[in-house]
Amino acid sequence: MSAEQRLRDLGLVLPMAAAPAANYVPWVMTGSLLVIAGQLPLGPDGIAYRGKLGREVTIEQGVEAARRCGLNLIAQMKAALGDLERVVRVVRLGGFVNSTDSFTEQPKVINGASDLMVGVFGEAGRHARTAVGVNVLPFDVAVEVDAMIEFR
Repeated sequence: MSAEQRLRDLGLVLPMAAAPAANYVPWVMTGSLLVIAGQLPLGPDGIAYRGKLGREVTIEQGVEAARRCGLNLIAQMKAALGDLERVVRVVRLGGFVNSTDSFTEQPKVINGASDLMVGVFGEAGRHARTAVGVNVLPFDVAVEVDAMIEFR
């Protein structure tokens, strides 16, 4: 089954790939690797989740924020590659969670993006990952996720 069909089966529609918010490019190709800049939890009405996990944002909201970041990563993949069938493997995700000092569930939050990659790309969506807590993210978003993808 194609990644596009899996997206449809999950009831998901890819957004337009977001433009950079500063002096960087949204993705870089080198050899057979696609490196995608950190994506924010953007929805149809802009940033969907702001604030810190462990204070304003619940774990469930954090998981959804990470899932939205993952959907935006897939939109960047499509913009860069033209066709999601060119994705060979999701190699790595880097997850950053805007957290209070006592919040320790970052891995659970970033599962929102990880689970989406496996749901869309199957075994090729299984990846290495980091999930770290930070004291602030741009625009006070709750989560940011970047990616490294192997493509053909």
